[in-house]
Amino acid sequence: MADYAVNELGYQGAYLLEEESRTTWDNIANSLPMIEDVDRIKIASLPAHALKARVYVRRQRPDLASKLVKAADYKFGEWAALKPALAAYSQRTLRAVREDLP
Repeated sequence: MADYAVNELGYQGAYLLEEESRTTWDNIANSLPMIEDVDRIKIASLPAHALKARVYVRRQRPDLASKLVKAADYKFGEWAALKPALAAYSQRTLRAVREDLP
């Protein structure tokens, strides 16, 4: 995502890069200490993955849940050819967090 922001979108600001995690749960756990003092937490990813990550923030650090804001997860027409496969995958992956969904 950092490469995309810098190389494709022209982002020139500061950013933190967490490179140790292998799962979404670990990524949230390892990233939160770096950003716990910010005003807003915005997770940029595919819609289902971002939703899952927001649930993980709520589970791991309920005190930071009020700082969560939605990113522009979905843009009309984006990933159109893959939507059916992504929807099926999203249903499967979100089963683990269903009880915590808003």
